Amino acid sequence: MSTFSGLTRAYSGLAAARAGLDVTGQNIANVNTQGYTRQRLETSAAASPRPSLFTTGVRPGEGVLAAGITRLGDAHLDARVRITAGAAGYTAVRAQAFATLEDGLREPGAHGVSASLQEFWAGWQEVSNAPEKDAPASTLLAAAGQLTSRIAAGYREVESQWATSRSSATSLATEVNDAAAQVAGLNRQIRSAVNAGTPANELVDRRTQLTATLAGLTGATVRDNADGTADVLVAGNPLVLGTTARTLQVTGPAGIGEPGTVRVEWTDQPGVSAGVESGELAATLSLLAPTSGPLAEAAAGYNAFATTLADQVNALHTGAGKGPFFAYQADRAAASLDVLPTRREDLATGAGGFDGSVADSISELGTRPGSPDAAWSAFVVDLGAAARTELQGNALAEVSATSALQQQLGATSVSMDEEQVNLLQYQHAYQGAARVMTAVDEMLDVLINRMGIVGR
Repeated sequence: MSTFSGLTRAYSGLAAARAGLDVTGQNIANVNTQGYTRQRLETSAAASPRPSLFTTGVRPGEGVLAAGITRLGDAHLDARVRITAGAAGYTAVRAQAFATLEDGLREPGAHGVSASLQEFWAGWQEVSNAPEKDAPASTLLAAAGQLTSRIAAGYREVESQWATSRSSATSLATEVNDAAAQVAGLNRQIRSAVNAGTPANELVDRRTQLTATLAGLTGATVRDNADGTADVLVAGNPLVLGTTARTLQVTGPAGIGEPGTVRVEWTDQPGVSAGVESGELAATLSLLAPTSGPLAEAAAGYNAFATTLADQVNALHTGAGKGPFFAYQADRAAASLDVLPTRREDLATGAGGFDGSVADSISELGTRPGSPDAAWSAFVVDLGAAARTELQGNALAEVSATSALQQQLGATSVSMDEEQVNLLQYQHAYQGAARVMTAVDEMLDVLINRMGIVGR
């Protein structure tokens, strides 16, 4: 009886070593798979059987049991990766937006508004020196047209950036909905595997990647459940609850300056804000804010500058009896700014003849307190400072996110050195168990086939 049980013990060793080799092979095969978490075979010694009439003395246990395959993940590190991903996603979107706004200024440079302003004032100065000639007037009108074109172009770039961000918000919400649906589907598969007692480690890996994506998009948090499923929460509200996923929708104006606020709401609860506070989606919403958003502030800055420029020039130009020099719409001053005079006779240069006093006064507007130049400079400096602040914040957030990801990878990624050692261990264990089976087989051969033949 004990001899045959020896075969069972040896076989259990073979089976455990083979399972260990399979797990090690799986780890090695996925050494370059993104998101894969290394696994380990868990074993335990089988207990000794109860004594019976057929057993005497001390007996060893019943071999080894393969208790399961453990996924060597770290819930704390996973949570840290999600938290830092949300912060990094938020700051990255804002930093990129501010960088685009700053690039649109083209300052300092020959193609910026500042350079056009200098040419505009210089044009008035030339007209004041020769008010009776056509050439200086033509130069002035060309400089004025170039100035209004550059102001309008800068404003339209802000409008375009707003529209792009609005479209991005819708795309991000769709991405969130797709990822949430996949998490719910994986929860269903994982729960079934857990109930059946089969490993679901690869499914958990995929779910972990998706929840990290959701965290980067919305700042979502994760709550693990006893049945193997995981809930995903956005601002404390369930986006994924077990095997059920909710969806988000983006509502609000489609263009800058339109009434209302762009919001993310629950599709099943129209009018109820989802309260997204972090991640790329929250950052995009912050860009689209109607008054405090950087895009709305930039558009307002362009309009304020255009209004200041037009009003100050018009005040002197109309005072000379020639009517306004600039025309604009109050609600879109930068985009609608237009030069009314088309020829020298339309310009208010002075009292007439060789008098260029009015043109000279207009040429000096750029050096006076509260000048259009000062307004533009303040706008550029404020935007540049805000851009630097956002870029620095993003750099810090990226460092934190990278550090968290590296720590996670250090704890969960496959080490080829470790797996090589495991291969040797399981190989030797397999060879040892096989040698035990061979020895027991030889003993049984003697017992069954050779007993009673001595002396024949």
